[in-house]
Amino acid sequence: MSSFRIFIVEDDPWYGEILTYQLELNPDYEVHLFQSGKDALDNLDKEPDLITIDFSLPDMQGDDLLKKVKQVNPTLPVIIISSQENIKVAVDLMKMGVQDYLVKDDTTKELLWNSVIRIRENVDLKQEVETLREELGQKYSFESTMVGKSDSLKKVFALMNKALKTNINVSVTGETGTGKELVAKAIHFNGTRKKKKFVPVNMGAIPKDLVESELFGHEKGAFTGAVARKIGKFEEANGGTVFLDEIAELDLNLQTKLLRVLQEREVVRVGGNESTSLDIRVITATHKDLKEEVREGRFREDLYFRLIGMPIHLPPLRERDNDVLILAKHFVEAFAQENKLKGLKLGDSAKQKLLQYSFPGNVRELKATIELSAVLCDDGVIEAGDINYLSSQQEKIFIRENKSLKEHTREIIQHYLDKNEGDVLKTASMLDIGKSTIYNMLKAGDLK
Repeated sequence: MSSFRIFIVEDDPWYGEILTYQLELNPDYEVHLFQSGKDALDNLDKEPDLITIDFSLPDMQGDDLLKKVKQVNPTLPVIIISSQENIKVAVDLMKMGVQDYLVKDDTTKELLWNSVIRIRENVDLKQEVETLREELGQKYSFESTMVGKSDSLKKVFALMNKALKTNINVSVTGETGTGKELVAKAIHFNGTRKKKKFVPVNMGAIPKDLVESELFGHEKGAFTGAVARKIGKFEEANGGTVFLDEIAELDLNLQTKLLRVLQEREVVRVGGNESTSLDIRVITATHKDLKEEVREGRFREDLYFRLIGMPIHLPPLRERDNDVLILAKHFVEAFAQENKLKGLKLGDSAKQKLLQYSFPGNVRELKATIELSAVLCDDGVIEAGDINYLSSQQEKIFIRENKSLKEHTREIIQHYLDKNEGDVLKTASMLDIGKSTIYNMLKAGDLK
């Protein structure tokens, strides 16, 4: 574990040495003692992880030094140590961003020790989160999010790049399985809000009577079952991005409430009176034609114009030229790596078979087809016969029997659910779909 650098600003040399000795009992702490505010400010370029400040210094008051420190490093944790217990001063300092306020007495050393531990844990957590966000940014780079080289995909990338330059709302449309949430994540984790939260909400998976509470939160006792305050998804996403998937499923009454939140840029929890200001980016997605929904009176026109922002339409796989083979190769390599299969590849006959099929389930269907074929093939080479097992099912579903996309989806999910012995989480992970989708289908009797 790397050292944790602490500045102690204390004009009493004896007391400063006591605090230094106490903290240096932890070999991971690198402690520097300063007897004036100016000396501490002159050394801020050494980038301390924490600073403790005596409230009464010879050259400036602790609150003055605090302001100057925050001007240089707004996120630097600060502890104030004072010889006087003054509640009003303590409260004012907390409002200014102080992590702790300690009074000089017999317990100060122990209190300081515990306070530093808590602050360091918080700093380490923030660094861990930042590392994870950087990794997410790499994971959701455009190239890894949507694999392919077709002209239609290049147009999507161009629009995504434009979306990164501002905080304009984004609306993503496309058939089921085209990767709408992946596009939303790529925009967030490559944009200016990447250090804040990305909060996805599937509007179609939330019971109608819980949508308002889920989006906007509620106060304790707001309704039967509200045993505690709940922070809504909009508050949770404050500073970041909220992704409203299947936005066309939102009830008209709640569309009105959502419009008001977007117009006012503030939210009031259900059962509450106080409003919370919002600074969020909204990305929506739907497989439906929202213009048609507006014409049919199922979606508010004013909300439509508020959400539309920059529209990005994802082309179906059948309109992406040779991308089907690029994607297929990508899925083969990913499956081989995940399952430690050496030499797995697509044969020429398999490539021809893939190019002849329209993939109404789009990228999600292709991924499922490739993974099953990889299991069925012999000698590590996927040939047309291996694809026929699942693909012939699809042709029967979509061509000979003219079944719907819903029926097709059910067939694929049921196959993998059987294969995984009813393990919903594993099946959802393999097919890259939400577990709520499977649970809802099981509840409705569409799966067994």
